[in-house]
Amino acid sequence: MRQRNLGQQDLTVSALGYGAMGISLAYGPSDEKEGAATIRRAHDLGVTFFDTAELYGQGENERIVGAALAPVRDEVVIATKFGFDFTGTRRSGVDSRPEHIREVVDNSLRHLGVDVIDVLYQHRVDPDVPIEDVAGTVGEFIDAGKVRYFGLSEAGENTIRRAHAVRPVSVLQTEYSLFERDVETLLPVLRELGIGFVPYSPLGRGFLTGHAKPGAEYDSGDMRSWDARFQPGNYERNLEATHELTALAAAKDATVAQLALAWLLAQGDDIVPIPGTRSPRRLEENVAAVDLTLDDTDLKRIAEILPDGGFGARYPEGMLPAWD
Repeated sequence: MRQRNLGQQDLTVSALGYGAMGISLAYGPSDEKEGAATIRRAHDLGVTFFDTAELYGQGENERIVGAALAPVRDEVVIATKFGFDFTGTRRSGVDSRPEHIREVVDNSLRHLGVDVIDVLYQHRVDPDVPIEDVAGTVGEFIDAGKVRYFGLSEAGENTIRRAHAVRPVSVLQTEYSLFERDVETLLPVLRELGIGFVPYSPLGRGFLTGHAKPGAEYDSGDMRSWDARFQPGNYERNLEATHELTALAAAKDATVAQLALAWLLAQGDDIVPIPGTRSPRRLEENVAAVDLTLDDTDLKRIAEILPDGGFGARYPEGMLPAWD
């Protein structure tokens, strides 16, 4: 497995990471044992970067990730996130007040079973809390040795610059894939400041695996049941594009998922995608993407197929993160 640097604070991880959200959230029924086995298999294949969050089951996902990686804790980088408020088990808004961050960090350390969190992200920007206060609070944990690196998720240029001025930001995480390109406007800023980038949903929430179904065929607990890219009209256009990408991938003895991940890796050495899967077989397919090289002709053909990304908004109205 190749290694990449995220940011300028010596954060080095595998070129492809693992996103654990789907073990507990958003993609229908899951099996904890299967998820843990997939995490362990990812490490066997050279993956050293694992992503979780408080949001994914209010600590349940963190517990699964921490337990699965406990035997190899010193060999991996574990990232988690804070920033939501809950009413019971339901997310009820954002909350990045310093006192809440402190509570979440203590809980995450306990759930993960670790003494230090490698990367701590603000999951979503809280418009009611100055980002300087957030950066300062995370900085306290870094100074205390409980956190190693500071990250932001779904933040805009102004927020990134203000946070970075208080405490260096090592990494930004935002959705990015062949279907979703908006974050490309931020890449020059990240490179100016020396901040690494972690794309989540790098396979278009499963559409770019080549096994997508219309949204109506997914269980109501699966986010693809309402994701606009899986709805009538958009679904057919995205499916046609995926078929063209599949043909290009096949000509290179690769799958469309591998092509999509290789495309992301080709966008810069400071980019580390975190595809998620509960299947060891799919995991092995994803990891093999690091060995797929795309030449200029391949990249030009991909740009012809999807010049501006996929069809359909990535979140419904009201859920789309507002960048500042």
